[in-house]
Amino acid sequence: MATRSSSERYRLSFTSGVLFLQSAPLASKLFGELGDWAMVRDSIDASNLMQARTASSGRRQGRELVQRLQELSEVELDLLIDATADERAQLMWVATCRRYELIAEFAEEVLRERFLLMAPDISAEHFDAFVRGKMLWHPEVAELEESTLRKLRTTLFQMLQQAGLVTVDGIIVPTLLSARVREELEKRNPSDVRLFPTREAA
Repeated sequence: MATRSSSERYRLSFTSGVLFLQSAPLASKLFGELGDWAMVRDSIDASNLMQARTASSGRRQGRELVQRLQELSEVELDLLIDATADERAQLMWVATCRRYELIAEFAEEVLRERFLLMAPDISAEHFDAFVRGKMLWHPEVAELEESTLRKLRTTLFQMLQQAGLVTVDGIIVPTLLSARVREELEKRNPSDVRLFPTREAA
């Protein structure tokens, strides 16, 4: 992943605290069959793949899923189809980090750093301190309402838990990457291994 300029605005639209672990492999398989993301999105909407209560919610979630899957390489998309539960969570965490640089930076600068320093946990206070540090360079963060920041924080921690990186009590869970997932993550520069609490070289 290319290094981001501090002048670029963060995407801050991660309003759903899910990694789409059940629907992602199905959508990836659809892309393999259709070869077109717009057609995949139409198929998701038509079949209510997201199992949403309303059509508008289903469209919103389907669009979000496709945007994240588009961050994965073809090899990663193929891997997602027959991945283990752990591999699926790892790949969708990576897809989310690639889509949302704020999450990627939190993963590298806070989650991984605390793990390497042998700190056992991570909390809301760590997120708040992280965000305050970003406000100087990112006015779009400084302009957020407190309620929105709380929502983003809650969403992020929900995704950390779904990815198996943090327990519900905030304890950091060391990640064991499979050889095939690690191989794909290491193709990026810098390596996306940096997005996980692991002592493997990034």
